[in-house]
Amino acid sequence: MIDPPDIVAVLAALNFVAFAAFGIDKAKAEAGKRRIAESTLLGLALIGGTIGAYAGRAAFRHKTRKQPFSNELHGIALLQAFALAGLLGWTLAG
Repeated sequence: MIDPPDIVAVLAALNFVAFAAFGIDKAKAEAGKRRIAESTLLGLALIGGTIGAYAGRAAFRHKTRKQPFSNELHGIALLQAFALAGLLGWTLAG
């Protein structure tokens, strides 16, 4: 079984990577260089980096007006919220 401190450490690392990816992608966009794929940014959010993705969007003011991207990121966050609520309910129900 995975220990809670390990889960927290993995999630912290994922969120840091997601945050950094948004910063790197913004810098690449401004420099006119090859960018990080949106699927990669969304994938980082999907596997647990949602908070870092939202923080990166806000901090770097990046991909805030891209409607399809925003909708997909919101969908991932909503899916994770429902999954977390379900897990919490299942745990509390015993």
